[in-house]
Amino acid sequence: MPVKCVICNKTHQVGFKVSHSMRHTKRRWEPNLQKVRAEINGVVRRVMVCTRCLRSNKVKKVVS
Repeated sequence: MPVKCVICNKTHQVGFKVSHSMRHTKRRWEPNLQKVRAEINGVVRRVMVCTRCLRSNKVKKVVS
């Protein structure tokens, strides 16, 4: 399953990890995704949504 928010399409970011001796090695920052049951276009589906979208009520969470 891809690491991507279904609502805002937020994905990973890339950059460098910088050690104390200033060596640069590649690293990734993953978004904080949660697997939730959400109602999208009237259909209840289990989707991966970032916490920013959950907090700002961009997705309607379904409680069973």
